Amino acid sequence: MTLPGCYSWTLTGRRLWVPYEAPQGRRVNAIGAYCTHGEEAGRFVYALSARLPKSKAKKQRKTPAEQAAAHDLRAEQVGTIDGEQFVRFVWKVAGRPAIYPEGWQRQRPLVIVLDNYSVHTCARVQQEMAAFAAAGITLFFLPSYSPELSGIEPIWHDVKHHEMTKRSYDLLGALFRAVDETLARKARDLLAASPKSANPFRAAA
Repeated sequence: MTLPGCYSWTLTGRRLWVPYEAPQGRRVNAIGAYCTHGEEAGRFVYALSARLPKSKAKKQRKTPAEQAAAHDLRAEQVGTIDGEQFVRFVWKVAGRPAIYPEGWQRQRPLVIVLDNYSVHTCARVQQEMAAFAAAGITLFFLPSYSPELSGIEPIWHDVKHHEMTKRSYDLLGALFRAVDETLARKARDLLAASPKSANPFRAAA
């Protein structure tokens, strides 16, 4: 609910106060892909999920929609980024339509560069590997603890530390909308600034 601290300034002799909102299990998780090469160079795709605090009640009295509404969210905006969601996201990045023919393939190969986050390597993703390969999608894993090799890390850093100027939120829904608006604006800026390349493109996720 309160973003990471960043550099700021104040007048000599004055203390700078930064509002802080305790998270209490509330956060917004994002997954993204940035296309670095090819006809789609500059394309930035993302998906968001809001995480609610765990209920301590033995019997849940509120419906998922009511729980989400209490945080100014819709039920479909709440969830976790797990293996199933990651698989759906890969197919989205690859451009597979909602209704597709059997044996669907990309016209050009796609290499998605990933770190070793547990969701990227889980059993559900391993189950989909053959289907990815058949469709022309390759998952390329970076060495462990090598964020400097990831093309998307500077984008995340810039968004968290510079693009989101408001640092603290009292409602999870407000944070969700701020992240969504910031990433949508970042996507437009990246696409406008990117030179096109004729090479098959890669996506850094």
